[in-house]
Amino acid sequence: MMKNRDTRLTIFLLIPVLLVLVAYVLYPSLRTLIESLHKDGVWTFSHYSDFFTQESKTNLEALWNSVYISLLSVLFSALIGIPLAFIFNRYDFPGRSFFASAAIMPIVLPSLVGVMAFMFLYGETGLIPNAIKDLFGLDDVPFKIGGVSGILIVHAYTMYVYFYMTVSSAIHKIDPSLEEAAYNLGASRFKVFWRVTFPLLTPAIVAASLLVFMISMASFSAPFLLAGGYRVLSLQIYFSKINGDMEVAATQSVILSIVSISFLLFMRWYQNRKDYRMASKGIGAHRSEVSNPIMKWSLVVTGIIGVIILLLPHLTILLLSLVPDGTWTWQTYPTVFNGENYRLLFEDPNVFKPLKNSLILSVVATAGNFVFGVIASYVLVKRKFVGKSFVDILVMIPWALPATVIGMNLIFAFNEPTIFSFGQILVGTFWILPLAYFIRHIPLVVRSTNAVLEQLDDSIEEASRSLGAKWFYTFRKVILPLIMPGVLAGTLLSFVESVGEFPTSVLLYTLSNRPISIEIMNQLRMFNMGQAAAYGMIQIALIALVLFISHKFFGVKAEKSLS
Repeated sequence: MMKNRDTRLTIFLLIPVLLVLVAYVLYPSLRTLIESLHKDGVWTFSHYSDFFTQESKTNLEALWNSVYISLLSVLFSALIGIPLAFIFNRYDFPGRSFFASAAIMPIVLPSLVGVMAFMFLYGETGLIPNAIKDLFGLDDVPFKIGGVSGILIVHAYTMYVYFYMTVSSAIHKIDPSLEEAAYNLGASRFKVFWRVTFPLLTPAIVAASLLVFMISMASFSAPFLLAGGYRVLSLQIYFSKINGDMEVAATQSVILSIVSISFLLFMRWYQNRKDYRMASKGIGAHRSEVSNPIMKWSLVVTGIIGVIILLLPHLTILLLSLVPDGTWTWQTYPTVFNGENYRLLFEDPNVFKPLKNSLILSVVATAGNFVFGVIASYVLVKRKFVGKSFVDILVMIPWALPATVIGMNLIFAFNEPTIFSFGQILVGTFWILPLAYFIRHIPLVVRSTNAVLEQLDDSIEEASRSLGAKWFYTFRKVILPLIMPGVLAGTLLSFVESVGEFPTSVLLYTLSNRPISIEIMNQLRMFNMGQAAAYGMIQIALIALVLFISHKFFGVKAEKSLS
């Protein structure tokens, strides 16, 4: 009787999860694949043949550029993030705690706002190059960012945080006695690191590499504003779409998906070659105090310089937000500062509307992520059924697909009435954007909830059920309160990502539901730098507030949702 009841409960919970995943993850992907195999109403592989053989080689070049920029982004982000994780978690010196907190500051910059800050800081008309030119009386600016180097600089700045956070978390879990035993057996520092420490960090490094590669492959803002004619595949999809070449855009989307998923499978294979688990739980990382005065104060000075560099983009956006539109034209530096942009933002309904849209869209999408994420995670972790691996793969597909691909998938799936859209055309309506945000961030909530559910002893639920409580009462009164910190960590992170979402928005927005990221782009096109920066500061403030609440009140850091 109990077994039959559990089976019915599993089916009851599984059906809505499967319906959502099939309708909004699998079906749109299949529609894009089908579209790529059509030409003038005939089934054909000609689009794929053209992609790899056409004389201009434009698409092939864009694919190669996307791959090698993503690989270099992984390399440079690792070279910054991993050493920082070791320095801040293994050594103690004055200011270490402050520097460690400042190291995650890039995460509060939405992608478009971060690129905008780098343009104003280090571009040809940027504040830093022009300040150096004036200081030394040079004829031209000594440097400017743009092209591949500009994209890589922005990627390294914004993405090293993922290596820093995941490796820091892994370092805290390493039992120091393992390294001490290796030292006692005569191993050198390098050998201990290579044979003991590094293998234990491999899962964290692989997770961060996957995340950075996926984000870089999906990167749109940096190539869009900095490429200067340099082609990457995410941009090619956008250009094909606005030019009306939808079948070509579908082909490009499928190929970009294949590359991203292939990298995901390769890194999973690499991680699973060996067992990286420790026999003991460990007692946490031990920090050694830096006793050498030269080394100690060198670290302090380096930390201060690093914090200044990290905060410059945020300070630049703040500074520009105080420059009224129309007052900074031919001048090298802005000369007028006031709160006019913020006054317009909160007094003019037309100026305020994008902010209102972003909040509504993000709240709707995040509410869906919360409900779906909790149910899907519970089914995957606590229920047994045939096909669990397939459901788990469907849940993770949005994490592997670039944002531009998800946007194109939705266009192909819902530009006509379907049973999954209740007989309505969703493209061009308000609901297409929250649906896109919801799909994009499904894995964030599911993964963070999985982490806490896996640690929850099954006997707790069984005890409640054995005392006569119904499943829903047990779930609401016992399970949900226990797992809420993990659920909210992923939910708040999905809200943060939705507020700053740009690549899917630029493909799907309409004039009436344009979010704040689109309005920033529009203001930049009209050279209204101050208003664009004011919108950017609102985004930064919202994201910083949400991350503060997540860390302060729920005690769960964002890296648990990412790893």
